[in-house]
Amino acid sequence: MISKISEGVEVSVETFYQQDYSNPLLSEYMFAYRITIENHNRFPVKLHSRRWHIFDSNGEYREVEGEGVVGVQPTINSHEHYQYVSGCNLKSEMGRMHGTYVMENLDTKEIFEVNIPAFEMVTPFKYN
Repeated sequence: MISKISEGVEVSVETFYQQDYSNPLLSEYMFAYRITIENHNRFPVKLHSRRWHIFDSNGEYREVEGEGVVGVQPTINSHEHYQYVSGCNLKSEMGRMHGTYVMENLDTKEIFEVNIPAFEMVTPFKYN
């Protein structure tokens, strides 16, 4: 698991290779990732949007951005957490992602960015 704290918000990431949804013969590799967002601040925060930077080991790069995460814009109260699972498809056996969340301090209405730590997505057979 990879974790990083920025602006009082901790983001932790775990990744999982999805063999049943992958087809190596067609260069299709699916990964799931579980993200836990913990608010260590004394104020509630709202997650408005996200931006991902996705690097495939075949040299491809793409950015993905949008509102919320998995269709919601969660509010995370002080010293509570929010967790979700999403996925990423690659065209090679390994890749890397990192990004940012745009959040709001619900007490002051201040908008700020939280860093999502870089994490690897690697098929189990590449480790051998």
